[in-house]
Amino acid sequence: VDFERDRSADAIVQLLLDETRYDPGVVEVGHTADSRWTIGLEERPLEPGEDLDEDTVYVVTGAAGSIVSAIVADLAQAGGGTYWLLDLAEEPDTDDPELARLTTDRDALKRDIFERLGAEGARVTPKQVELELTRLERSRSALDAIEAVTAAGGAAHYRQADLRDASRVADVMAEIVDRHGRVDVLLHAAGLEISQSLAQKDGAQFDLVFDVKVEGWYNLFAGLGEAALGTAVAFSSIAGRFGNAGQTDYAAANDLLCKAMAGLERAGARGVAIDWTAWRDIGMATRGSIPTIMREAGIDMLPPEAGIPVVRREITGGASGEVLIAQGLGIMLDERAERIAFEPATVPGPMIGATCRFGVHDGLVVETELDPKSQPFLDDHRIDGTAVLPGVMGIEAMAEAARLGFPELQVTALEDVDFLAPFKFYRDEPRAVKVKVFYAREGEEVMARCSLEGERRLHGQEEPERTTHFQAMVRLGSSSEPEPIRPVPEREGDPVTPDSVYGVYFHGPAYRVLGEAWSADGVVAGRFADALPPNHDPPELPTIASPRLIELAFQTAGLAEIAERGKMGLPQRIDRVDFFGMDAASEGGMSALAEGVEERGYDVDVVDADGSVRVALRGYRTAEFPTPVDSAAFATLRV
Repeated sequence: VDFERDRSADAIVQLLLDETRYDPGVVEVGHTADSRWTIGLEERPLEPGEDLDEDTVYVVTGAAGSIVSAIVADLAQAGGGTYWLLDLAEEPDTDDPELARLTTDRDALKRDIFERLGAEGARVTPKQVELELTRLERSRSALDAIEAVTAAGGAAHYRQADLRDASRVADVMAEIVDRHGRVDVLLHAAGLEISQSLAQKDGAQFDLVFDVKVEGWYNLFAGLGEAALGTAVAFSSIAGRFGNAGQTDYAAANDLLCKAMAGLERAGARGVAIDWTAWRDIGMATRGSIPTIMREAGIDMLPPEAGIPVVRREITGGASGEVLIAQGLGIMLDERAERIAFEPATVPGPMIGATCRFGVHDGLVVETELDPKSQPFLDDHRIDGTAVLPGVMGIEAMAEAARLGFPELQVTALEDVDFLAPFKFYRDEPRAVKVKVFYAREGEEVMARCSLEGERRLHGQEEPERTTHFQAMVRLGSSSEPEPIRPVPEREGDPVTPDSVYGVYFHGPAYRVLGEAWSADGVVAGRFADALPPNHDPPELPTIASPRLIELAFQTAGLAEIAERGKMGLPQRIDRVDFFGMDAASEGGMSALAEGVEERGYDVDVVDADGSVRVALRGYRTAEFPTPVDSAAFATLRV
């Protein structure tokens, strides 16, 4: 449980007592002001960065491990460099013939080891033979790393060191600093794991597992002195993120390394902690029953070809912090407790149903059943007779759900709005709309990553088909910026009338938002229609994102596209939607001003009668509707 520095002792005591009584699903929590946060997962692409070069100075711990050896080889092949390889194992003897036999004649080698140990007079056990094989395997891995560096034109220096020995580590680091004056990449991959329940694990065992990682890191960092450090990469584990039975010491050490990497920015360096899942075909997890246990737990093991390049990409990619590398995580993502029922503090809107819950991994989940026979926004929004959820009501659903967690804040913007697949109501049957929300802080604002999903059970399938239809990032803040001013250009000539517009568009009465459209001053303008029927039922429920004003923007930009390109499009993406002074806005008297912008579709401002911009869309793009459109009626809108 983390607190702000200025929390009073009394407040901390009360919150700690509360944490013991409530919400057993959360294992890591932080309290800031009146908010309570936990850690979640978010899938993000890693941007490619600069290439490695031959001048890079690396320090690598755990260098005799098979995984680390393969990673060193990958780094060396990408750019050479100078490698200081540290491990508890002795420096490999290049003349030892047994190292070559590990891969060419392993069974015969195993028999020879048995005979060699037996010749010494003591009774030989299979465990003794395995220990000797393990020693040889580590020597072979260390030699592979050295040879890979040399083959790539780099320089390899091997140093035997117990990372818990501060004096020995200081000597090695002093040698490196004296030679180079800096360390560009410090790869701390050393560690061991002894799975045993906490009740059976003695103190010395706990200390050994914990200290190799933690004392090892601090000894390395202290050994740098005043020398510059570029990037540190620490090997953590999914056990450090989620915890795992029998690995209390291992999980604690890994989690501490994650926190240490997060704090490196204050020291002028970049830190990356990698939470690895278990590796397939290489490393400790390939032995014994571990692969079977992983499979039963639904956890995918990491293929070496996918895992080995990760370190290089993280070093060159420029990101920092904690990153988890895995495929399916199975039971790791199971909720540890029943999801907490969530009672909204605000009056629900038309897209907020009765079912709300919060989960550690699912985030805030809001489910709402919609019926085309009772909701105007569905009944009046049909394609080929089938009711389709309007994109603007998808935006409204995500905005309403996002604000539930922070009712004291306002929705100021949506970013990266993607319309991925139409949400259809086949045979006019009701369907449940599910919105998931994940929150994160960004300065004084809250960012809510939202997705709108739906399920359909198809004939002959046991499991329902799950589809993500819309997604967006909703920005929540205390207030919006002052609204810009943009006068509506005067109409010249005859406007395009609703008869022409809705001879092409498929919208029913509630969504016939265009009263007229014209072009002037390089834009296409559309005025909001008068006396429209209600958008939703019950009509007194408030909306947050002014869906029909955004629809006005969509349709006005759509007319500009028809006039210019002779095609009609359906909403596909909006880079950003900003809201200004919406508390003073209403639908009446609004106009949309659409302007084509090269490479990003259309920018559209929705302004009131005084010229104040109330809604601003940037980068609105469409996907072409397959039905041909006669654009002759809209020729006057060409700009």
